[in-house]
Amino acid sequence: MSLNLPQAPEFGAALPLGERNDAVLAFLALRRSASASALMAPGPDATTLDDLLRIAARVSDHGKLFPWRFIVLEGAAKARFAERLAAVATERPEAEKAASALVKLTTPPLAVAVVSHITGEKIPEWEQILSAGAVCSTLVNAASAAGFGANWITDWYAYDPKAAALLGLAPGERVAGFIYIGTAKDAPLERVRPDIAALTTVWDG
Repeated sequence: MSLNLPQAPEFGAALPLGERNDAVLAFLALRRSASASALMAPGPDATTLDDLLRIAARVSDHGKLFPWRFIVLEGAAKARFAERLAAVATERPEAEKAASALVKLTTPPLAVAVVSHITGEKIPEWEQILSAGAVCSTLVNAASAAGFGANWITDWYAYDPKAAALLGLAPGERVAGFIYIGTAKDAPLERVRPDIAALTTVWDG
């Protein structure tokens, strides 16, 4: 089912800016990731997922490089990926712990791997990596705003070379995050939040 998003504007079209949106502010003020182990079916269908990815791709991207891509894992294919990761887990130093971490992957109906890659040298590498992180965060927010539960996770299989090979990553690519999406069976509980005053200074020269 489509999210009924506005039609994508043409390149160079003027876009509305500066309009206060209290609903968006309220959503962000209370935003909370759902536990991956609490994400059940149904997840977004193909049309809804396309809409969510379209939203996620509208992040800041210096140089318009698109230094990221998406890999969708769901259904039988996700189950096969998890089975092969389980075999990789047996070879890791803390094999039992590595295997148990896979519940975050196997439980939700949908996973989207956001893959980061560096494109050229014109734009600093750090900025390209930050853009991939922004995609992860925006996809979580978009899925949550659409009524789903979502969580951004990097576990051992985001960094393991054998896991990367299973995922089909090219040389120089790495996983910025696995975004798990589904229907939250339990309401997420508020967690500790930072003391903003303690983290903020005003530069006065």
